Amino acid sequence: MIHIIFYHPGFMIPVLVLLSLSIICQISIGVLYHKLIRETENMSTTKNKSLQQLKLKFSSCSKLHDGISNVPVFVDKYMHRITFHKISISTLKHLSGQLVLLAILVAGIGACTGIIRGESFLYIVPFYIISFLGLYSYFAISSFIDISDKTNILRTNLIDYLENHLANRLEQTALDMKLIKNEDSSSEDEKSPNNSDDNSNFSYKEAKELETLLKEFLAE
Repeated sequence: MIHIIFYHPGFMIPVLVLLSLSIICQISIGVLYHKLIRETENMSTTKNKSLQQLKLKFSSCSKLHDGISNVPVFVDKYMHRITFHKISISTLKHLSGQLVLLAILVAGIGACTGIIRGESFLYIVPFYIISFLGLYSYFAISSFIDISDKTNILRTNLIDYLENHLANRLEQTALDMKLIKNEDSSSEDEKSPNNSDDNSNFSYKEAKELETLLKEFLAE
């Protein structure tokens, strides 16, 4: 059976390689989104560099513009920049689809070549079997991974954290800083009159002492 399948190694091996690469791309996207979703469940202590950069950028933009009015757009821009080994997710997704189509094309060329050569159906049918199995595997793994659903979950988690947690913390921090500044200024204002009172009291004591000395001097 294996001999029949690899009767045309010049076509069958590329077909299997292309199908394998297509499935690997799908699995890679699923694994990446799964890791990001797991990290977003505890964003405050995340060690993911991409999510840490997102938090820093959000904090910087909030301080510069006094808050971000449209957080979903901010999250969408971040998600478009998600990469897997410097390859964007959209590119990886399109690459996966193109690879499976290319595998079907190579299988079709192999089958046509066998028909032209007058080979029996037994040596041609493996191309059809591999093509159907490859398509089934591709769509089965795509539905199992469900990239669109994972994308929505990741987007929801990020928006929830930025809007309901990080934004509130930034606002509270800004209010605390204002309160601290106001307390510092008021304490400085309170200190200045006290100092003047101390100075006036000290001069009054000196005046009393001088007056006493003068009385004693005159009495003599």
